Amino acid sequence: MKKRTKRLLIITLMVVVGVMTGGVFWFWHMMGAPLYQPGIVRAGENLRGPLSPPPQPKDPNIWKVEEDIELHHFSHGKGLPVLFVHGGPGFPVRDLPAGLQRLASGCEIHFYDQRGCGRSTKPFDGFSSRNFYQSMLTLDRTLGIGAQIADIERIRQILGQEKLILIGHSFGGFLAGLYAAEFPERVEAVVLVTPADMLVMPSKNDLFKLIRERLPDNAKEEFERFLSEYMDFSNVFKKNEENLAALNRDFAKFFLQAGNDDPSAGIAELSEVGNGGWMVTAMYFGLGKRHDYRDALRRVSAPVLIVHGDGDLAPISVSRQYADLLAHARLEIIPGAGHFVIEEKPIQFSKIASAFLKDVCGSKYNPSGR
Repeated sequence: MKKRTKRLLIITLMVVVGVMTGGVFWFWHMMGAPLYQPGIVRAGENLRGPLSPPPQPKDPNIWKVEEDIELHHFSHGKGLPVLFVHGGPGFPVRDLPAGLQRLASGCEIHFYDQRGCGRSTKPFDGFSSRNFYQSMLTLDRTLGIGAQIADIERIRQILGQEKLILIGHSFGGFLAGLYAAEFPERVEAVVLVTPADMLVMPSKNDLFKLIRERLPDNAKEEFERFLSEYMDFSNVFKKNEENLAALNRDFAKFFLQAGNDDPSAGIAELSEVGNGGWMVTAMYFGLGKRHDYRDALRRVSAPVLIVHGDGDLAPISVSRQYADLLAHARLEIIPGAGHFVIEEKPIQFSKIASAFLKDVCGSKYNPSGR
């Protein structure tokens, strides 16, 4: 009994000392608890604003989702509204992807820069507080997974749609899936394009390990140096928006290089558009070190199309996992395509996605010439 009491006393003292010395990060890191749990957005928990959007500005390229948060957006096509959720996290698209041009002849595809990246509101440059825990919570509530899912619901209301059709790429596919799990009655159809391997953490497919294995030998040492800074969350609140955005561009460079894509043009475009900094850190805190969101996806009732290129750096097993969890999902694998299948195989992708939307939406989706 004395030994047990002594152990409890030591643990209590460690926690107290940790809090007193700013070691809440260490305690959070060791526990690995995610700040996001499926269902909290629907319940209105951990949000800094209501799920109902405020009155909209006159600027047609702005969606106001909170009084101080504006999302830049643009659209292509006419007809059935479709919302595209970009990936990254924090890497918005600038123009209409080639594989969506045919779809845009039968629908209006809306693109937006998620909060914290691109031309949308970036609410933080830096944090002056020494309270790691409070800064972490503020960041999560403002830019985290819950805030991003809440924005999709607000956009639905701004568009005046009872139900959404979602196309999500990579991390955007992960977000689209979580939205469909939180608001299944608000989703008509979903297209997930190489959805991110984020349903369970730690994952069996360590992305950093996959990149390390596929990088050329002369880039591996640089990648290790990069990782030591990229994963240094204990000092993250000493950085600013541009520091973090630059690190995320570096990660994209290694990802593209490992996937045998040309990183130069893509990174230049990201820098021009303005990729996310703090929002990516918010995602990491939201995910934690350990979580399991698989049960949440079983709530999705809408039909789902999952598209995966057989040359993707991300294993096909990831998309198969999504397909197994979603009740009304089918998986289409496109030969010769990598992670950016929409651009790499535009004709094949558009045929598959167009047929899916026609099957689900009927006469509401009617591309010209069909």
